[in-house]
Amino acid sequence: WLGFDWGERLTHASDYFEQLYLFAEELIKKGKAYVESQNADEIRELRGTLTEPGKNSPFRERSVENNLTLFRKMRGGEFEDGTHVLRAKIDMASPNINLRDPVLYRIRKISHQRTADQWCIYPLYDFTHGLSDA
Repeated sequence: WLGFDWGERLTHASDYFEQLYLFAEELIKKGKAYVESQNADEIRELRGTLTEPGKNSPFRERSVENNLTLFRKMRGGEFEDGTHVLRAKIDMASPNINLRDPVLYRIRKISHQRTADQWCIYPLYDFTHGLSDA
Protein backbone atom coordinates (compact mmCIF):
# COMPACT_ATOMS: atom_id res chain seq x y z
CA TRP A 1 0.00 0.00 0.00
CA LEU A 2 1.62 3.23 -1.19
CA GLY A 3 4.91 1.35 -1.40
CA PHE A 4 4.96 0.30 2.25
CA ASP A 5 5.83 -3.32 3.02
CA TRP A 6 3.42 -4.46 5.74
CA GLY A 7 5.19 -7.81 6.05
CA GLU A 8 3.48 -10.04 8.60
CA ARG A 9 1.42 -7.15 9.96
CA LEU A 10 -0.87 -7.14 6.92
CA THR A 11 -4.35 -8.23 7.98
CA HIS A 12 -7.73 -8.52 6.30
CA ALA A 13 -11.19 -8.04 7.75
CA SER A 14 -11.91 -11.65 6.80
CA ASP A 15 -9.21 -12.73 9.29
CA TYR A 16 -11.70 -11.65 11.96
CA PHE A 17 -14.98 -13.00 10.55
CA GLU A 18 -15.43 -15.59 13.31
CA GLN A 19 -14.71 -13.09 16.09
CA LEU A 20 -16.99 -10.50 14.48
CA TYR A 21 -19.74 -13.10 14.29
CA LEU A 22 -19.31 -13.84 18.01
CA PHE A 23 -19.44 -10.11 18.78
CA ALA A 24 -22.69 -9.88 16.79
CA GLU A 25 -24.17 -12.79 18.75
CA GLU A 26 -23.18 -11.01 21.97
CA LEU A 27 -25.03 -7.88 20.82
CA ILE A 28 -28.12 -10.00 20.19
CA LYS A 29 -27.85 -11.64 23.63
CA LYS A 30 -27.67 -8.20 25.25
CA GLY A 31 -30.72 -6.99 23.31
CA LYS A 32 -28.61 -4.52 21.30
CA ALA A 33 -29.19 -6.07 17.85
CA TYR A 34 -32.03 -7.79 16.04
CA VAL A 35 -32.75 -9.66 12.83
CA GLU A 36 -34.68 -7.49 10.41
CA SER A 37 -36.99 -9.23 7.94
CA GLN A 38 -38.08 -6.25 5.87
CA ASN A 39 -36.63 -5.68 2.42
CA ALA A 40 -34.34 -2.74 1.64
CA ASP A 41 -37.19 -0.51 0.42
CA GLU A 42 -39.23 -1.11 3.58
CA ILE A 43 -36.20 -0.40 5.76
CA ARG A 44 -35.53 2.82 3.85
CA GLU A 45 -39.16 3.92 4.20
CA LEU A 46 -39.08 3.58 8.00
CA ARG A 47 -35.64 5.21 8.34
CA GLY A 48 -37.15 8.70 8.09
CA THR A 49 -35.43 11.73 6.60
CA LEU A 50 -32.88 14.28 7.70
CA THR A 51 -35.73 16.31 9.24
CA GLU A 52 -38.20 13.54 10.19
CA PRO A 53 -37.49 10.80 12.76
CA GLY A 54 -37.63 7.18 11.70
CA LYS A 55 -40.07 4.56 12.94
CA ASN A 56 -39.26 1.27 14.63
CA SER A 57 -39.29 -1.88 12.56
CA PRO A 58 -42.09 -4.34 13.34
CA PHE A 59 -39.28 -6.87 13.97
CA ARG A 60 -37.32 -4.71 16.42
CA GLU A 61 -38.79 -6.34 19.53
CA ARG A 62 -38.31 -9.98 18.61
CA SER A 63 -37.09 -12.07 21.52
CA VAL A 64 -33.38 -12.65 22.04
CA GLU A 65 -33.93 -16.37 21.46
CA ASN A 66 -35.77 -15.78 18.18
CA ASN A 67 -33.09 -13.35 16.99
CA LEU A 68 -30.31 -15.81 17.84
CA THR A 69 -32.11 -18.61 16.01
CA LEU A 70 -32.64 -16.46 12.93
CA PHE A 71 -29.06 -15.14 12.93
CA ARG A 72 -27.69 -18.67 13.19
CA LYS A 73 -29.95 -19.74 10.32
CA MET A 74 -28.62 -16.77 8.33
CA ARG A 75 -25.10 -18.08 8.91
CA GLY A 76 -26.20 -21.59 8.02
CA GLY A 77 -27.36 -20.44 4.59
CA GLU A 78 -31.05 -21.10 5.19
CA PHE A 79 -32.22 -17.77 3.75
CA GLU A 80 -31.81 -16.06 0.39
CA ASP A 81 -29.93 -12.81 -0.17
CA GLY A 82 -31.89 -9.77 0.96
CA THR A 83 -34.43 -11.62 3.10
CA HIS A 84 -32.87 -10.74 6.46
CA VAL A 85 -30.19 -8.46 7.89
CA LEU A 86 -28.85 -7.93 11.38
CA ARG A 87 -29.35 -4.38 12.66
CA ALA A 88 -28.01 -2.56 15.69
CA LYS A 89 -30.73 -1.41 18.05
CA ILE A 90 -29.85 2.25 18.59
CA ASP A 91 -32.41 5.06 18.17
CA MET A 92 -34.73 5.50 15.21
CA ALA A 93 -35.31 9.13 16.22
CA SER A 94 -31.60 10.04 16.27
CA PRO A 95 -30.87 13.33 14.50
CA ASN A 96 -28.00 11.43 12.81
CA ILE A 97 -29.80 9.33 10.20
CA ASN A 98 -26.81 6.96 10.03
CA LEU A 99 -27.41 5.90 13.64
CA ARG A 100 -30.99 4.79 13.05
CA ASP A 101 -30.61 1.05 13.59
CA PRO A 102 -27.79 0.57 11.05
CA VAL A 103 -27.31 -2.77 9.32
CA LEU A 104 -24.45 -4.83 10.79
CA TYR A 105 -24.69 -8.03 8.70
CA ARG A 106 -26.28 -9.05 5.43
CA ILE A 107 -26.73 -12.29 3.53
CA ARG A 108 -24.64 -12.49 0.38
CA LYS A 109 -24.25 -15.95 -1.13
CA ILE A 110 -21.08 -15.37 -3.11
CA SER A 111 -17.65 -16.90 -2.89
CA HIS A 112 -15.26 -14.68 -0.95
CA GLN A 113 -11.73 -14.15 -2.28
CA ARG A 114 -10.15 -15.21 1.04
CA THR A 115 -12.70 -17.47 2.75
CA ALA A 116 -14.24 -19.11 -0.34
CA ASP A 117 -17.67 -20.48 0.60
CA GLN A 118 -17.16 -20.64 4.36
CA TRP A 119 -19.43 -17.62 4.91
CA CYS A 120 -22.71 -16.48 3.38
CA ILE A 121 -23.26 -13.60 5.79
CA TYR A 122 -20.92 -10.65 5.86
CA PRO A 123 -20.40 -7.84 8.35
CA LEU A 124 -20.75 -4.35 6.93
CA TYR A 125 -17.88 -1.87 6.90
CA ASP A 126 -18.98 0.29 9.84
CA PHE A 127 -19.29 -2.75 12.12
CA THR A 128 -16.16 -4.50 10.87
CA HIS A 129 -13.53 -1.83 10.84
CA GLY A 130 -14.22 -0.31 14.20
CA LEU A 131 -13.44 -3.72 15.68
CA SER A 132 -10.88 -5.33 13.38
CA ASP A 133 -8.72 -2.21 13.02
CA ALA A 134 -8.56 -1.65 16.77
